[in-house]
Amino acid sequence: MKTIIVTGASKGIGLEVCRSLAKQGHIVYALARSTEQLVELSKEYPNHIISYSCDLTESAQIELFIESLGDTSIDALINNAGGLVNKPFLDLEISDWEHMLEINLLAVVRMVKALHPFMLPDSHIVNIGSMGGFQGSSKFPGLSAYSAAKGSLTILSECLATEFSDQRISVNCLCLGAVQTQMLEEAFPGYQAPLQAGEMGEFISDFTLNGHRFFNGKSLPVALHNPG
Repeated sequence: MKTIIVTGASKGIGLEVCRSLAKQGHIVYALARSTEQLVELSKEYPNHIISYSCDLTESAQIELFIESLGDTSIDALINNAGGLVNKPFLDLEISDWEHMLEINLLAVVRMVKALHPFMLPDSHIVNIGSMGGFQGSSKFPGLSAYSAAKGSLTILSECLATEFSDQRISVNCLCLGAVQTQMLEEAFPGYQAPLQAGEMGEFISDFTLNGHRFFNGKSLPVALHNPG
């Protein structure tokens, strides 16, 4: 049985990752800003899911979560929380860029720094990126800020794998293609993705448990098409 932290756990892919891990008997700390959906998730798997409301853009809230862990050891961290702005480059405000970097990159930096002391040897950090941030993939118009932030996440993952190698902490980034989620529907109304959130959730949970046996410091495209 593993102890795993999942951010962005209240909906979409993060919710399905939590369910998949809980079904396999693992202990999951499910983090998100929304409290109502987290409570319902804990009720589904009361013996396996511990929900915690936390805004990852607020260092103080992360510190409170860390205090709640006590002496718990962590086997894996899945940095799934993120956000998307769909707006042409020339219409983007600096505040849009700051928001994208804050939620898609700096929140991950905060979580990794805070949880590093709790991570066991042979643990695994999985950062959820995007095909939009994968070098050489086709790009969607309107996603320059989002894609640039996710591209930064891939480089961060590679750097952390090098820095943590002596401690036997593996770090990989999964660059996801299109998945049918609420975030996708809001950004691209009417677009039908080739994969459902439940399918991707099962893949990510399996990769988190086993992928570090085969990969470290990799940014891996997870898409049926280009860009997905």
